[in-house]
Amino acid sequence: MSSPITITNSLQSPARRNAICRMLGLAGLLTAAPLVFRRAHAAGANQHRLALLIGNGDYPVPHDLPPIHKNVMDLGEALAFRGFDVTQAMNLDETSLQITVTEFVKRVAAAPGNSVTLFYYAGHGLQVDSNNLLLGSGSNPTAPRQDLVSRSLVLQQKLLAALPSRPEALNITVIDACRTDLRNALGDGEGLNQMEAPLGSMVCFSTGAGRPAVSPASADQNTFYTASLVRQLLEAADHITFNDLFRMVKSDVEHTMLNHPLPVIRQLAQYPFIADNTRVQVPLSWRTETELPVPQQPVDPQEAAAWLEIQNTPWPVDLLKHCQAFLEKYPDSAQAKSVALYQAGAVESLRVLRSKEVKLFKTSFVVPEEKLPGTSKHELSRAARGDKDAAARIARLHRQLDTEQGLLRYIGWLQYASGLGNGIASYELALYYRENAQPLLAAQAEARARQLGYSPPRALGHERK
Repeated sequence: MSSPITITNSLQSPARRNAICRMLGLAGLLTAAPLVFRRAHAAGANQHRLALLIGNGDYPVPHDLPPIHKNVMDLGEALAFRGFDVTQAMNLDETSLQITVTEFVKRVAAAPGNSVTLFYYAGHGLQVDSNNLLLGSGSNPTAPRQDLVSRSLVLQQKLLAALPSRPEALNITVIDACRTDLRNALGDGEGLNQMEAPLGSMVCFSTGAGRPAVSPASADQNTFYTASLVRQLLEAADHITFNDLFRMVKSDVEHTMLNHPLPVIRQLAQYPFIADNTRVQVPLSWRTETELPVPQQPVDPQEAAAWLEIQNTPWPVDLLKHCQAFLEKYPDSAQAKSVALYQAGAVESLRVLRSKEVKLFKTSFVVPEEKLPGTSKHELSRAARGDKDAAARIARLHRQLDTEQGLLRYIGWLQYASGLGNGIASYELALYYRENAQPLLAAQAEARARQLGYSPPRALGHERK
C-alpha cells in the first residue's frame, strides 16, 4: 500500500475545502492508497477526532457501486468541517481491508481516552452465521457465502470488539452497504444482522437490520443515507449532539424515500438502524469556547429550564406533554429539532406501552438507584424517548435484583425493548420463555426477533445476505 497523502490545511474555509476536494477527486483516487485530511487540533474535551472512510465500489458488473467514490469524498469534507482527521481509502481487497482497519484500531487505541472516532464503510455487506461481513473489493457478492467469508472483514470481531471502549467519549460505526440491482433487492429483502453497540459507541446502518439498501447507478449521486449524513453534518447547529444528528439522518432518509417520485424507491424506503450505548452526549462543535460565535441574544432562563426538564423526564406521557408545550412556546428555539425528535420518540413509546403484549406501567419508569447500581435517570429518559437499547439495558439490570418484582420488570422491559425494535431483546425474551416451559410465547418472541432483522446464533443454522 502506498503512503498516505497528507493535507495540513485547517480546512476552515468552505471554498478552500471544496477546491481541495474537487482537485483530489480529479486525481482519480480509486486506489488502495489512503487520503488523509488533517486539522489544527484545539485543546479540550472531545476535540481529538479520527475518522476512517472506506469505499468499495469496484465489484464485477452488475454489482459495481458507482456512487461510492462521491460518498467517500463528500463525507470526508463534511467530517473535516467537524474537526476530524479523515483517512480515506478506496477499493480495498480483503488483505488491504484487514490491514487498513487494523491500523485504524491502533491509532484509536493510541488516541486520548476522550477522543471521538468514526469508521465508515460503503460497499457490499453480507451476513453469514450471524456475523456481519464487509466484502473486499473485486469479489463477486453472489459467490457462495462461505467462500466470501475469507474475502471479507468480520465487523463485530475485527472492528467493534477491537476498538477500546469510550465511556467518556464516542466511537461511531457507520455502514452504508448498498445494492444497485433493484429487482434483486425487491426479491431478497435481507441484509445485515441486528447488533447492540459496545460501551461508549453507536452503530448505524443505512437501512434496517435484515433489509437491503439501494444505490443509484450514477457516479454523480450519493446514496440516500450518505447524502443525508453529509447534509446534516454541514448544516446542523454546532450544539447538536452526534446522537441526535444520526436520528435526524434517520428521519430525513425515511422522509426522502417515502416521498420519492419513483414508486420502486418508495417501495424500498430505508429505515436506518441505530444501536446506541453512549454515556456522554458529544456536540458537533470541536472548537474551544473562545472560538465559538457569541450568541445574538441571551438564553431565556425559562426556555433553558424547559429544555432541562425534557431531558430528564422518564415517563413518555409527561415527556410528550413537555415536548408539545416547548414547541408551542419556543418554535424557533435552537433545541427545537432535538425536541421534535424526542416528541416522536415519546409517541412511539406510548404506542408500544399501549400494546397488550407489554406489561409496563408508570411505576416501572421509576427505578431507585440504590437498588440498581449503574442505573441513571438519563438511561430511563432515553427509554422514554423510544431508545430500544436503553430499554434492554434497564431490563438486564432488573434481572440482577433476583426478586419477584425484578423478574416481572425484566420481562416487561424486554417486551418494551422488543416493541421498540430490539430484536436481540426479543430473542432474549424467547430464551427466557423457553427455559420456563412457555413454548408458545417463546415461538412468538423468536418470530418477532427474526422479523426485526436479528439472526440468532449459529445453532439455529441461519444465514442471510
